[in-house]
Amino acid sequence: MAGPLADKHVVLGVTGSIACYKALDLASKLVQAGALVDVIMSHGATQFVTPLAFRSITHRAVVTDSFDPDSEYSVEHVALAQQADVIVIAPATVHCIAKLALGLADDSLTTTVVAARCPLVVAPAMDGNMYDHPTTQENLATLKERGVVIAGPGIGRFASGLSGVGRLLETPDLLGNISYAMGINGDLAGKTVVVSAGGTMEPIDPVRVITNHSSGKMGYSLAEAARDRGANVVLVTAPTNLTAPALIDVVQVNTAEEMRVAIQARTATTDALVMAAAVADYRPTKAEDQKIKKTEDDLNIPLSKTTDILKNATGNFVRVGFAAESQNLVANAKAKVEAKQLDLIVANDITAEGSGFGSDTNQVTLIDRDLGVEELPLLSKYDVSNRIWDRVKDFFRD
Repeated sequence: MAGPLADKHVVLGVTGSIACYKALDLASKLVQAGALVDVIMSHGATQFVTPLAFRSITHRAVVTDSFDPDSEYSVEHVALAQQADVIVIAPATVHCIAKLALGLADDSLTTTVVAARCPLVVAPAMDGNMYDHPTTQENLATLKERGVVIAGPGIGRFASGLSGVGRLLETPDLLGNISYAMGINGDLAGKTVVVSAGGTMEPIDPVRVITNHSSGKMGYSLAEAARDRGANVVLVTAPTNLTAPALIDVVQVNTAEEMRVAIQARTATTDALVMAAAVADYRPTKAEDQKIKKTEDDLNIPLSKTTDILKNATGNFVRVGFAAESQNLVANAKAKVEAKQLDLIVANDITAEGSGFGSDTNQVTLIDRDLGVEELPLLSKYDVSNRIWDRVKDFFRD
C-alpha cells in the first residue's frame, strides 16, 4: 500500500551521539515504508554503531569516508545529493548543527547537504545544557530561516542521567517530520483544514458512557495526508488508542458538544471541514453525579438529540461528511448531501469486508454536491484520504 515515503530516495545522515541506536530503527521503518535509503555516517557515529548494522537494514553500501575508493559515492558526493528526495540527519549533534549553519563541507554528510537542493530535516540530539546554549539556539534559528525542518528535540532523560529538552524524537515523530518536509510545498500548501476523528463519549454517570466502535483511523489518516500535502491541519479528536500525529494541531475532546464547540471555534479560519468522527446522535438527558447502582429492575435512560455539527457549523468552507451505512448506502448518503448542503460525502458499507471499524483499509463511495457518484476500490485509509483531498481541492472557495 502506498504512503508518502514509497519509492522516495532518503539520505539518512547519522552523527556521533549515543542516540545513534535509534537511527537503526528509523532506517528500518523507512525501508518498510518503501523508501530507498542511503546512509552517511560521520566518524563519531561509527564509534557507537557499525556501518554493517545499517547495511544489513538498507541492503545498500554505507558512506563513511569521502575518499574511500571502494564507495561509488566517495568522491562524487553530488550523485547522492541529486538523487535524494529528502536528507534527514538523525541524530544531529551540536557540532553537526554548527557546521550546517556555517555551510561547511568537510565530510561526506555536510558536502552532500551543501550540494543538495531537496528538503533537509535535522533532528537534534544532545544534553539539555548543550541544547540551551545560545550558540546552539542561534544555529538552529539560522537553519530554520533557510527552510530546514527542525524535528524536535524531545523531552526526557539523557544518557548523563539528567532530564530536559534535547532527546532525539522517537521514530513515529521523525517519520511524520520527514513526510511533512517532503510535502511542505504540496498542492494543499497555504490551506487550513479541520478534521474530526474518533467516537465521542456521552457520560451516563462517572463510570459509564455511550460511545461507538470508531477507531479514529480514518480521521487520523486524513489529517496526516493533508499535512503531507502542505496543509495546516487541526485534528479535533475524541478518545482513541492512536498516537497524536507529528506537526498537527491536535485538540482532544470527549463529548459531541465539546467537539461542536472546538470545531465552531475554528471554522472562521478554515478552508475545509472534514467530519470523519463518529459523533453520537443522542446523549443522556442527564448524566448522574454518582455511579448508578445495579438493581433487579431494568434501567431506562432518557436520551436527548445532539446538535448536528456539520449541518450547523457556520463559515465559508468546504464541507465534507461521512456516512457509515449498513444498508441503502448511496440513497442514504445522497439524502445527507442534500439535507446538510455538503460539497462531498464519503459513504462506506460497514458490513463490507475490509471496511469495518478498526480496519486499516476502506472501500468508499464519493458523492459530490451534484450527486455524482464515484466508487473507489478497497484501499488503505491513507490512500482513501488522498483521493478525498483530490476532490476537496476542486471545491475550495478561492
